[in-house]
Amino acid sequence: MDFGDTGQTILIFAVIIGLLVLQFVFRRRRSPATTQQQIVESLLAEVRFNLRLADVLTLNWQAKRFITTSWQIDKNKLDFLDQSLQSTLSDAFAIAEDFNHQLGIAKKYKSSSYMANIDMAKLKEKLTQSREGLEKWLLSKTGTTEPQTKYPSITDIFFGGRR
Repeated sequence: MDFGDTGQTILIFAVIIGLLVLQFVFRRRRSPATTQQQIVESLLAEVRFNLRLADVLTLNWQAKRFITTSWQIDKNKLDFLDQSLQSTLSDAFAIAEDFNHQLGIAKKYKSSSYMANIDMAKLKEKLTQSREGLEKWLLSKTGTTEPQTKYPSITDIFFGGRR
């Protein structure tokens, strides 16, 4: 029995649907569980960025906001860190969140007077202490202060990676 062009078309659609199903299955198997190392690496990246931003920041209403996303996600998962480092991180990100709030008000009214009560020296001090503590933790656990290199797998090449 010869289906001709119809059979070839059906075969092509079956292969495409099969690949889509495989992609869905492979994506579902990946566990989004965050390890302690990943939490520290993401917090360290935020602290480093915020520290660089604090160094070049001018206190006017056109300033950039500090990043606090990883902190918001992972702040309740930091039981494995020293209490002093947890408190330093909490203080640093509280100041950063306060700055972001004041910046929002200053942008709304286009006035830098709302940002006069931000203590940048204290923020830089807390961010520096946080960076040093997180780097020390990473160094003791992994032997390096840099995030581990992630190489793409074969499924990432064919189906796309998560990052």
